[in-house]
Formats: sequence, C-alpha cells, structure tokens
Amino acid sequence: MSAERNLRVAVVGAGAFGQNHLRVYRELQNTGLPVTLAAVVESNPQLAAAAAETWSVPAFPSVERLTEAGLSIDAASVCVPTSAHFDVASKLLQQGIDLLVEKPIASTTEQADQLIETAEQNGRILQVGHLERFNPAVTAIQPYLNGPMFFEAHRLSVFTPRALDVDVVLDLMIHDLDIVLHLANSPVREVRAVGLPVLSKKVDIANVRLEFESGCVANFTASRVSTELVRKLRFFQPHQYISIDYARKDLLIIDVAPSTRLSGAEMIASKAPGLQFTKPPIQQGEPLRLEIESFLDSVRTRTQPQVSGEDGRAALALALQINSAIAGHATCAGLDRFQT
Repeated sequence: MSAERNLRVAVVGAGAFGQNHLRVYRELQNTGLPVTLAAVVESNPQLAAAAAETWSVPAFPSVERLTEAGLSIDAASVCVPTSAHFDVASKLLQQGIDLLVEKPIASTTEQADQLIETAEQNGRILQVGHLERFNPAVTAIQPYLNGPMFFEAHRLSVFTPRALDVDVVLDLMIHDLDIVLHLANSPVREVRAVGLPVLSKKVDIANVRLEFESGCVANFTASRVSTELVRKLRFFQPHQYISIDYARKDLLIIDVAPSTRLSGAEMIASKAPGLQFTKPPIQQGEPLRLEIESFLDSVRTRTQPQVSGEDGRAALALALQINSAIAGHATCAGLDRFQT
C-alpha cells in the first residue's frame, strides 16, 4: 500500500472473529502502515468493555451510537453473526464506509443483492471475508491451473458453540465452495447432498456432490462434530494431481507423464512410475492479515476487491441450493428421526 492518507477503521463485533480483526488492524498500525484502529462496536457490554481495554479504543453498543459520536471512520470489518450482517452492513454502507464483511455475505441472496446495490449506489468497497482465497497455498496454485476436472474437499472441525446461527454448509463448507467455484470457473449443473444435525438443531455434518456444466465434478465433506481438524483440497487435471493443506499452507504437485500406462506387475516393480513430485515455494503469511491488507489496498486505490460482493453472493447462492437439496433428501429418506 502507498503511504497516503491514514485510514481510520472500526471493527463491528468483538467475538472470536472480531478479536482477530482487531488484532490484525492494530498489528498493521504498529508496523507503521497508515491505518488506525479507531473504534469497536459490540452490543454485549462485557465483550465491549474487554475490547475497549485491550485495544485502547472507544467501544459503542451499536452502529447508531458510533454515528452519533461523530467519529471519522473510513472502513470497517463486519464480524457480527450472519443473521445481523445485512442490517449492520446496510447502515455502514449508507454512511459511506467501505466494508469487509465476514462470510457468508448475508442470510439470503436477496439481502446479498441489496448490499451489492447499496455499495454501488454509495460508491463503496464491499469485500467478503472468504479467507481461504488469501491462503498462501491457494495463491501459489494459480500458475498451475489447467482445466481441473475433479475436486475432493474435506473440512472437519471439533464442535464449538460458535456460529450456531448457521448450519455447517454456511459455517465451514462455504470456504471450499468459494474456492472451487473460483477454480472450476463453470456454472453448476447438478447438486446432490445429504446432511444431518448431530449436536445442534442445524445440520452439523454434510456431504455434497456437484457437477458443473464443463463436466467437472466436485465432492465436499464438512463436519463440525469431528474428533480431528482437517482442511484439505485435492484436485485432478490433465496429467496432474494437486493437493492443498490449508492448515499447513502446504502445496504438493504430482505430474504424471502422458505416456505412462503400466500393467499391475509393472506398477509393483516400480514404486512411482512416471511420477514427478514437486513442492513449489510458498510465500508464507497469515491469511487474515493478507486479506485485510488486500481490503485496505482496495479502499485506497478504489479498485475491485479480490473477493467481491458478487463472489460472496455466488458462494451464498450455492450454499443455499445445497441446503435445499439436503432438506429434500431428508424428506425423501425420512431423516427427521435424527432430530428427535
């Protein structure tokens, strides 16, 4: 970013996500970048008081109170629960504040469309917090893309009481939906899905199969009731297999020689026939910090963010389509007994 006018930022929501945004903004400020963490908005009095003390910023119980205080705010992160995204983001955009809205962009596609329209009408930046787009391993695969035709995504997490206002598709799987939509670059033709509530009243584990117009197929598994943490994506394209470990920010590329077609006996005799293993160098960095730096750069240059409102809307629309498929499958299979 160029050393121009200092940007004054606020974080709306001081829960788990909000605390990380507060931390990164202050870290950027402390490195001498022209950005100042200026305020926090949090309706919970205890969280608000703790954030105000930790980060030495004024805390306000609502966006309205922030406005009444007359503070000059250029940009903000919206880290409230998904159900409040539309209300909070709409008010801030109308006040001329550029936004980084945590994923998913909103609860419905209608709300997403209205946010996109409001941002356009007010000439504001609207970026959606699909964090994995900024994962160094994801960034590193861009030069190697060559028509991927099969994806396998696994995102497993242990249960926490966080984000229970949405199901596992909108909570966890949406990260991988956004990445695969971006990499496949083709409209979705068919959705098949199954999901079950386990510890909450919403779907906690889901398996999804997508087929794209291009013929590409993608399988997704997401769980927030696992005993282990897994965040991996694998995909296949002509003569190449690529594996991404989001958590380790690690990338493995396996090239297959086009002429390699061996019998079973030949494969046994040769441990890795015609295979070339490559681990490209990855420029490491914290995805959230990279995301926020990109957001601030868009604010300064008034350029389209790397993850636009339209991108967020596409991921949300697909997630909601998957939820409809899960509901349809549950009805046909009589899965309501899992909820009793």
